[in-house]
Amino acid sequence: MPSGLLAGHRLLITGVITRDSIAWHVAARAQEAGAEVLLTGFGRPRRLTERAAKQLPTPVDVLELDVNKPEDLAAVAAEIDARWDGRLDGVLHAIAFAPEDALGGSFLETPAESAKTAFETSAFSLKALAAALLPALSKAEHGGSVVGLDFDGQVAWPIYDWMGVAKAALEATSRYLARYAGPQGVRSNLVSAGPLETIAARGIPGFNTLADGWNAGAPLGWDTSDPTPTADAILFLLSPLSRAITGEVIHVDGGVHSAGPVGAG
Repeated sequence: MPSGLLAGHRLLITGVITRDSIAWHVAARAQEAGAEVLLTGFGRPRRLTERAAKQLPTPVDVLELDVNKPEDLAAVAAEIDARWDGRLDGVLHAIAFAPEDALGGSFLETPAESAKTAFETSAFSLKALAAALLPALSKAEHGGSVVGLDFDGQVAWPIYDWMGVAKAALEATSRYLARYAGPQGVRSNLVSAGPLETIAARGIPGFNTLADGWNAGAPLGWDTSDPTPTADAILFLLSPLSRAITGEVIHVDGGVHSAGPVGAG
């Protein structure tokens, strides 16, 4: 990412748990490109986020944010008003969760409550976060940018189950957000990444089933241990270079989305 591309930009990054997190690499590369960064975390994992925040090129603060709590969203918006005079240039939504019984091949047995939890945390939260921050994002000089982390919702992947349904909903949510936030100068886009070895991915039952064949099916190849191509695409969407792009899903997956089933020759 070119030095200075994000000079003067103020970014809120969610989804950092450890240095393995895609969001951590986004934060680190954003700082290298000149941005100011704040992270969010909540509950017991917040101590891990705070540890990761100290490992960035420039250590940063971590704000409490459970994206399903309106009071936390309001508090983060108020903190941005206080710290940054109510201006925010971009936010990364790297938040997803599904109960164990909504993953791993139990699609037909998953109860409605588990599916609803996956939807609320993984899809509706994009709207909730963007709406809370819209006044600050609308003040960005080059237009505010909302970027979400996706996993191709056009395909029914093995073991991904109701999280896959939630990702399809995330894609629709981003398109509607692009429509309704656009008149205020705020764009909404997603980056659909291939499987990466993060702490969140390791929590998905059977993740290796999906990841192991990805390189074979990717025309460009795919390294599940390298999050930097995904991070760079996210930074592009957070930067002024993407100022006329909204409602888009950029695939950073080695080309699997265009080449057919993983492992098919």
